[in-house]
Amino acid sequence: MGRHSLPDRRARIAGRARSPRRQHVTLATALVLAVAGTGIVAQSGLLSLADSCETDPVRLDLVASPDIAPALRGVADRARRDGVTSDDRCLDVRVTARENYKVADALANASNTPDFQVWVPDSDVWVDRAGDIGDSVPLTPAGNVAASPVTLAAVPASAQALGWPRKTYTWAEVATAATGTDRLLLGSADPGRSATGLLALSSIAESARQEGPGGDTRTAATARLLTRRVSDSDTQVPQTLAMNDSVTEKDNPRRNGAVLLSEQAAFAHNSESDGSADLELFYPTDSAPVLDYPYNLVDQTQLTPEQSRAAMRFIALLGEEPSYRTLESHGFRTRDSQVKSALVRTAGGRSPQPYEKGDLGPPSAESLQQTLGLWAVSVQSARLTTVVDASGSMTESVPGRKGQTRMDLTKAALLRALATFTSEDEIGLWEFSTRLDGAKDYRELERTARLGAPVKDGGTHRERLSEAIDALEPIVDGDTGLYDTTLAAYKKAQADYVRGKFNAVILLTDGSNKDEDSISRGTLIKQLRKLADPSRPVPLIAVAVGPDADRDEVGEIAEATDGSGYEVTDPADIQAVILRAIMAMGRAHES
Repeated sequence: MGRHSLPDRRARIAGRARSPRRQHVTLATALVLAVAGTGIVAQSGLLSLADSCETDPVRLDLVASPDIAPALRGVADRARRDGVTSDDRCLDVRVTARENYKVADALANASNTPDFQVWVPDSDVWVDRAGDIGDSVPLTPAGNVAASPVTLAAVPASAQALGWPRKTYTWAEVATAATGTDRLLLGSADPGRSATGLLALSSIAESARQEGPGGDTRTAATARLLTRRVSDSDTQVPQTLAMNDSVTEKDNPRRNGAVLLSEQAAFAHNSESDGSADLELFYPTDSAPVLDYPYNLVDQTQLTPEQSRAAMRFIALLGEEPSYRTLESHGFRTRDSQVKSALVRTAGGRSPQPYEKGDLGPPSAESLQQTLGLWAVSVQSARLTTVVDASGSMTESVPGRKGQTRMDLTKAALLRALATFTSEDEIGLWEFSTRLDGAKDYRELERTARLGAPVKDGGTHRERLSEAIDALEPIVDGDTGLYDTTLAAYKKAQADYVRGKFNAVILLTDGSNKDEDSISRGTLIKQLRKLADPSRPVPLIAVAVGPDADRDEVGEIAEATDGSGYEVTDPADIQAVILRAIMAMGRAHES
């Protein structure tokens, strides 16, 4: 897809490739729908309007990103007025706006029953998040509805100081402007809750790495700055901007001079007559990401044939000229054609800003995950005790991983996660099996200490910890001493609690407790509840790894500490789980 354009209408309806883990499911389902849709067109005149509608319409509930929901609602209202039909019945699409991250988190749990049949978030970021970890509600991609590039939006005074519109910037240069001596007061929505914030910060990170040594340091500085000027949602971001060029507004430390914002959000802001100054947009010259508004059928196997056909009817309707006009009137880009100059002008774009420049490609999934990790540890410094299963079952090979064992992939995931933490974060390492250290099932390999702290033999704690992780090996005849280990690690973390940091125990296990001499699960849970102290919160983040682990068990144990249990079938996903859990738990314990 071009930087600011969509695939043509046929490509949009047919769908597009997803991540490898879901590709075989979604592509097969999309093909079935495409074939079925072709037959319906021929049989019932699906794409023609009816003179009259039956009394019982085909009801379709669609949940959409708050920014695009009004435009989709406008198309749905017009469809009802015009008598658009599916299966010779009125097409009745009800559009509800919901925050993208909340929907993604709900769909990530397959036990949830969605009350909608179609989901249109603002980015594939949320589709990937919904399906990345464990069992999730299946999603069937059917194409894209609209697009909007991510930009830097500035109030007139800041834009003039930055040389708008003649001077252009890379994402790395945007970060430098925000963190330099005469720094620009830059705001953003929370990258953990906003695709705009996440894509922009990922682009800054990638751009900074390409510009040479020190890139990660500059990115971390930008992330730290944003944590002090972050908004909970995209809709709140424009409200943080200086209202005008008065001294009172410009010198107000709580007001931003610029924000990371989509073109559509700037269009909406500039279209309102609220007395505030219009925003002016900078379009970074390198790898500008785009919000792509994917259209997804939700749990398609549970839809009735009429609902499936109505869903395809509605996306076909969105590909027609009147719908394009509706979307464009709300500030969205719609198709592979020249960008509408009126839309760009209203949003605050001017030549020679490269608003029509081709995209170099969106940030990779790995880059996005690294950025989430960076954000997680930027929001609050962490103090983590990591406890790793070293039982014999960790020698098992992982299907599809070319002979790599569970332990191999676990170590690689931990090392990737470690790289995202700052020198101020504190991390320790335990391993456990059965009777690993005399009668004890566990052993502390590295104490929980600041990663940047020097060690006696030279180097830092980070380097020592990396070596210890890399040296982890399964105990061939060892079993899983889960309960005694969990209690001991939790007691230690509680005793060493540090205020001002996010304290947690991260427990990784590929099996259930197999130590017959240990305490029982009931005793463990009772003891954890007794130890848990709301004034000194230490949530347990328990991850069940592989097919032999018991998610229900680790979930029940973790909940006793106000923590969470997770499940991954592939140990390579451990990094994503840890970083997401830290973000979720960190927000919960801040509130």
